[in-house]
Amino acid sequence: MASEISSVVNIALIGGGEKCREILKMTTVDFLQDQVNSRIVAVAESDCTAPGVILAQEKGLNIVSDYRQLYDPVCQVHLFILLDPDPSLLHQILKTKPDNLRVLSHQAFDLFWKAFKSREKLLQQRSKEMQTILDGIQDLILVITPEQEIVDVNEAFLKQMGYTKKEVVGKKCHEVYHQTNQSCFENNNACPLKTVIRNRKAAQTIRTRTEPKGKIHYMEVSIYPLWEKDGRISHFLEISHDITDRKVQEEENRRRLEQMVDERTRQLQETHAKLLHQDKMASLGKLSASVVHEINNPIAGILNFVLLMKRILKEDAFSIQEKDSFERYLTMMEAETRRISRIVSNLLTFSRQPKMKLGLQDINRLIEKTLILNDNLLMIHNVKIRQALDPALPQVIGSADQLQQVFMNMISNAAEAMESKGGGVLTVKTSCGDTADSISIIFTDTGVGITPDHLDKLFEPFYTTKKKGKGVGLGLSVVYGIINAHNGSITVDSLPGNGATFTIQLPLSPERQRAETADAARNRN
Repeated sequence: MASEISSVVNIALIGGGEKCREILKMTTVDFLQDQVNSRIVAVAESDCTAPGVILAQEKGLNIVSDYRQLYDPVCQVHLFILLDPDPSLLHQILKTKPDNLRVLSHQAFDLFWKAFKSREKLLQQRSKEMQTILDGIQDLILVITPEQEIVDVNEAFLKQMGYTKKEVVGKKCHEVYHQTNQSCFENNNACPLKTVIRNRKAAQTIRTRTEPKGKIHYMEVSIYPLWEKDGRISHFLEISHDITDRKVQEEENRRRLEQMVDERTRQLQETHAKLLHQDKMASLGKLSASVVHEINNPIAGILNFVLLMKRILKEDAFSIQEKDSFERYLTMMEAETRRISRIVSNLLTFSRQPKMKLGLQDINRLIEKTLILNDNLLMIHNVKIRQALDPALPQVIGSADQLQQVFMNMISNAAEAMESKGGGVLTVKTSCGDTADSISIIFTDTGVGITPDHLDKLFEPFYTTKKKGKGVGLGLSVVYGIINAHNGSITVDSLPGNGATFTIQLPLSPERQRAETADAARNRN
């Protein structure tokens, strides 16, 4: 308590008239203590109806009828300020007061008070000027306390948001902005005030503000902290710029752009559909011409052989030599018929793209079955088969018919590639990958090979490296489609004159992969 007495000067006003009321009204206890380290604690006045006494009662000050009562140390008064101009009052107090009590005469105080009021008037004028400036700014300006209470706003805010000053000042900012009693500090909203407090610097953001009629405004908000001497934030200065019109325009532009994009997309889709149809028709014409030509040649050959054989049969004599010719003719007719069948089969597979019937498949067994079916074709082309099939090859999930179609095409293509060299060797190898997640099927021939400029286009539909009349370019395209549908891959490695190697990889089922991995782990242990 002693430290408080020594640090703060307690003042008693002697006289409770109009000037006393004016002083009490203009100089609050907090104002005096903050500015001059003083406070008014008592009023001495014999008239209990005096205006200064009434206001002092409202403020809870000590009121006495005789100033001498304040001489008591219990009252803790350090300074008398005389508001009564009577000179005799000053003399009486100076004769009777304790030594530690100081007195400010009416004349001296009146001089200070006039200077104070002059300064106050100047400050009021400056404040009015500042308010005029703030009201002239079109941006919305608010002053908010750390407790989220709005203490001042400019005219632009009131006009823009449709409020009166009484409806805003003294309210919490969330009550005005969001019509709710719940503080933004109490939830996870990205309140800019929280950002300023956390980072201790200005913050910018875009917020929505709701006016009394419910219209939502988009605001570009900047919050600036105002600091106390001790480093605490005393107030927040909020400056907002209404960007609702801009946001509405942006939304309209976005909507128009989306419409334009949708319209352009529709036009492109229509154009793409037309081009695709034209491409399909062109491909169909090309396919038709190629298929007709490819099928017509072997049919013409078969027809010639039939006519020749009929002519021979009409002759009476049938020699051994003619019997050998018959067998040769029949073999050639068989080969041509198989070629027609292969062309038609590829065409049907390419055009229909049938739904696969999946199941566990033994790849080694399918390869052996396909080799048996092509035994005569291989013999005609003088092709020898070298098998290196892994007996421990795991089964894969796939379509038996389509995988056999792949093997048929690979074998027939290899046989035709070795035809010009008078035959050769086709090596068929199967193995399981090192990572036990796939199997490999490798076809290696000793044919003429493939030039580098053909490798990139090898699997395209209607693209062929064969001579005219030897194929329509669907075989490898069908192979690629089937392997891709099985989630596998096919690659080719070749050099002109040194044959070609086609490597097919098919994935194992997840269950099979886990089983293979477990078996491999047990074998290592």
